Amino acid sequence: MTGRQKGWRLFVALFLLAAAPAIPSSTPFFALAQDGPPPPPPQPVQRLRRVRDAPPKTPASTRAQRDSGQASQVDDDEVVRVDTELANILLTAIDKDRRFVTTLRQEDVRVLEDNVPQELSIFQRETDSPLTLAILIDTSRSQTAILPNEKSAARAFIDAVVRPDRDQSSIISFTGEAVLEQPLTNEVAKLRGAIERVKTELLPGDPLCEGNVSTEREPRCWTGVWDAVWVTVDQVLSQTPEQARRAIIILTDGDDTSSQTNKQEAIDFALRHNVVVYSIGMRDEEFPDGKMDRGALRKVSEKTGGRAFFPKDESELRAAFAQIQQELRSQYLIAYRPANTKHDGSFRQVRIEIVNPELRKQKLQLLYRQGYYARSAPASTTPAAESRPK
Repeated sequence: MTGRQKGWRLFVALFLLAAAPAIPSSTPFFALAQDGPPPPPPQPVQRLRRVRDAPPKTPASTRAQRDSGQASQVDDDEVVRVDTELANILLTAIDKDRRFVTTLRQEDVRVLEDNVPQELSIFQRETDSPLTLAILIDTSRSQTAILPNEKSAARAFIDAVVRPDRDQSSIISFTGEAVLEQPLTNEVAKLRGAIERVKTELLPGDPLCEGNVSTEREPRCWTGVWDAVWVTVDQVLSQTPEQARRAIIILTDGDDTSSQTNKQEAIDFALRHNVVVYSIGMRDEEFPDGKMDRGALRKVSEKTGGRAFFPKDESELRAAFAQIQQELRSQYLIAYRPANTKHDGSFRQVRIEIVNPELRKQKLQLLYRQGYYARSAPASTTPAAESRPK
């Protein structure tokens, strides 16, 4: 090659280099061969963590109304529901054949608070009130084999329950920490997509979880059931309007290994914010460690007015979701002005009885939250002493 040819090639190379667009030094090599721009970076994961003794939060809708000085326009029954002087209880009645009883009348029941009969202000069927739901999915290693069935049933439930014009739902996965996969939305497609993304990140036998691994170092090796319930109530459901029916549906084996929150604290916190908890207990039978804690799941559900289900296969799992769907549409709202007018923050036990002699013979099963916390006096600056439900 002559010197003239070498000079010409050098000129062409320098020209092409100057004309080419600049490539950032951070661009990976494989991206140079792709068509179009590189894919966007993944969105940051929103982790829900419990902050102890944090001040109570005010829902955005309430703040907006307060700041503007305007009251929202709602139906008359919803105005009554948020009356701070009324105690509100949702009731579900089921007969011996597991059918929902939808013909109860006010005179068929009696409500007692701390064993004192109460005069009812409202007794009505609840079918159209907005639902605010949170679906919690345990993604710890004990759920590996059953997670696909759980996701499939959860998607079908979302399709059947969420009415875009009035209902909202969120999707939360949890191990030793909770991850908000999808904030509250009425868009079914987003909810389905969030469920699809849920996965068990660490498989059984993963060496990452061997030895003395702390929950701070690797929370995916642990399971914080009650922390997940607490943060869901605190950071998701408590921020919604009070006239919405709030419910958690949690899919887990109930085997808590890392929560800062104990079971009773989770129950109390759900009661304070009028949240019903439905538990669906499932577990990978081949996973060697831990257990299915049926007692814990039953307690947290029954105390808050929900129910616990323990399906053995996918068909029973779908039936459990269908039962929850029917229950959410077959409830009665009972409201009364408590005879005890003290604003002392104390726990009030609630008992509902069937007084109709004919209905008593049917031995109906009644589901409702078994108490609530009275509001503290507005002027009080220190927390009132709390009593635990027995």
